[in-house]
Amino acid sequence: MDKKRAAKIYELLDKTYPGATTALSYKKPHELLIATILSAQCTDKRVNIVTKELFRKYRSVSDFSKVSESALEKEIRSTGFFRSKAKHIIGSARKIEADFGGKVPRSMVELVSLPGVARKTANIVLFHAFGKIEGIAVDTHVKRISARLEFTGNTDPVKIERDLMGVFAKEKWGDLTNILISHGRKICRTGKPLCGECSVRGLCSYQAGERNV
Repeated sequence: MDKKRAAKIYELLDKTYPGATTALSYKKPHELLIATILSAQCTDKRVNIVTKELFRKYRSVSDFSKVSESALEKEIRSTGFFRSKAKHIIGSARKIEADFGGKVPRSMVELVSLPGVARKTANIVLFHAFGKIEGIAVDTHVKRISARLEFTGNTDPVKIERDLMGVFAKEKWGDLTNILISHGRKICRTGKPLCGECSVRGLCSYQAGERNV
């Protein structure tokens, strides 16, 4: 991958989506952690609807550590995969209480030790809650656009993250996810993207409808 081309794409997309950030609503680190767990296979809009009441009812890590799985399942049901999500949220809260003094940990190693937390979630929490950059969060938008823009030939999120980290300067890693997600939602969509409206079309060989990426 040509790093100069990648840098130009980043520059253009950064100008297209100034101030791009996570769409998840949160005020505290544990709320972002929980919202990100809930966002798996679910829209951020739906998650924000659910967490508005959830975070009003359960205000601390301790509150989430004490709720029953059956009760939490009912409250997050509309986000999908609610049984595993409830189990992961409660399990994470209990581990944070037991091992980290009730505070969401601030390192990749510690975060991925929590139930249901992989690198994507950890990267989002580290960057947005603590301003730390340790990697690049790879969600479905990042995966799709990274393939279309030929940043990577891999399909595994961990390998895609590794490839992106090799192409972009570290100080851009945190914002890269937000920029690509914004581009994926507005222009470079699943199915037929709006290539005619794309700010990086001159640097992209992908043509709408010609490839199933």
